[in-house]
Amino acid sequence: QVQLVESGGGPVQAGASLRLSCATSGGSLRRYNVGWFRQAPGKERAFVGVIFRGSDNTHYAESVKGRFTISRDNAKNTVYLQMNNLKPGDTAVYFCAADPGAWDPVLESEYDYWGQGTQVTVSS
Repeated sequence: QVQLVESGGGPVQAGASLRLSCATSGGSLRRYNVGWFRQAPGKERAFVGVIFRGSDNTHYAESVKGRFTISRDNAKNTVYLQMNNLKPGDTAVYFCAADPGAWDPVLESEYDYWGQGTQVTVSS
């Protein structure tokens, strides 16, 4: 059983940076596609980006491309979401999710394991 724990969220001002972490104590995250999603108030959960299993290849939503970067530290069994130049529109609860073989990693339905989420609040 893969249990995911996110951390690193908090309140920041526009233009700031944050790094979110997604850690697990059950299995190697390198075996999984690890996606990041976010849910803003009153909106559905939306895809942010993914790092593919067994590699450092990544894919991002257009809204965060060039500002957000996903990476992994295999020794720490942790995946990171580095968020730069944050905007008020990035305010949301951020979730990481893992799946061993998602056909379409953009879809949240493809992921079997989810963290509890961490709040990011960006003020102008």
